[in-house]
Amino acid sequence: MAMGTNAVLALHWQINVIKPEGFFGAMLADPVARSGVVERAASFHAAAGVPVLFTRFTVPEDEGELVRNTDFMRAVGDAQEQFRPDSPGARLIPEMSGGGVVVDNQKLSGLAGNDLASRLKAGGVDTVFITGVATNLTVEQTARHATDLGFTTHVVSDCTAAADTAVHETSVANLNLTTAGCLSSAEALALLGA
Repeated sequence: MAMGTNAVLALHWQINVIKPEGFFGAMLADPVARSGVVERAASFHAAAGVPVLFTRFTVPEDEGELVRNTDFMRAVGDAQEQFRPDSPGARLIPEMSGGGVVVDNQKLSGLAGNDLASRLKAGGVDTVFITGVATNLTVEQTARHATDLGFTTHVVSDCTAAADTAVHETSVANLNLTTAGCLSSAEALALLGA
């Protein structure tokens, strides 16, 4: 995949996270549906004109690089059959399938436990735009990680969502301080010249 200086990191747009039948469906499906974030993010990905790289949280048979050092990771580890790379819940949601590269990992940051950061740097990427669910989990962790790795990082705030609006807004406020700043999808597209 040819890359330029910009790329989109599209985090955890998978059935286990977004859909009611997914592992986190009871917590996230309704707020995500009400927010309209899926449609906005799909439109942003299509319009951005830069590579879109999707991350999926999966757990291979040998648990890969999963470390059960938090309640969150222990819960996922205990339900790892639902996160196998070929399981229905690990699939990207239909609205996000059909384009982009898919990278699997067993960490909260989409840039941990895989070669995605080195692939981005080798492709000349220095700026990333982040979409995904949940804002206060993988989005925030990945955005901070990307910043620490030297990427100019923008979270596309209307293309992210959390289980609670107040939690989402608090996370966006934190990210405005710890990244190059959050942008709306319209602002991000203007910056990209799309």
